[in-house]
Amino acid sequence: MTYLENKRIALRALEPEDLDVLYKWENDSSLWRNGSTLAPYSKFALKEYLSSSTRDIFQTGQLRLMIIEKSSGNSIGTIDLYDFDPMNLRAGIGILIDSDYRHKGFGFETLSLIEEYTFRFLLLKQIYAFVPKTNEPSYRLFKKAGFKESGVLQSWIKTVDGFTDVYLMQLTN
Repeated sequence: MTYLENKRIALRALEPEDLDVLYKWENDSSLWRNGSTLAPYSKFALKEYLSSSTRDIFQTGQLRLMIIEKSSGNSIGTIDLYDFDPMNLRAGIGILIDSDYRHKGFGFETLSLIEEYTFRFLLLKQIYAFVPKTNEPSYRLFKKAGFKESGVLQSWIKTVDGFTDVYLMQLTN
């Protein structure tokens, strides 16, 4: 069985040439409200991150993969596994699709590939995501991919308009 690719996309490890696109995405302040970024990243910091990303998920507790559109070879997003817990066989998941590639099925295909990889190769029991209530497209994506809403974290994220709730979404093998 081949993991991490289908007919349209491939998920691959980070490469040094990913620096510019990662710099663009990590410094897009419109995306910060959906994650935990508080300030811009320097190219130096991202270079350091890229150089340390050669270790595996068992060493670092996380794994970031680039999402590549096969027909063009373009990097269209990233998918992250984080808070990897080998004792309890679970990991958190986060996804970013470049704005030029949204609403074209790439997010759903990426979640399908990472589900297959985590459940059939890493042999995890579950993956989960924290989805801000204000991020309706992400909520719909995770629901479509089979994730279940298993809780709501009240007033979890501070925003300019006050606090917002976060859905805990889980997919169990």
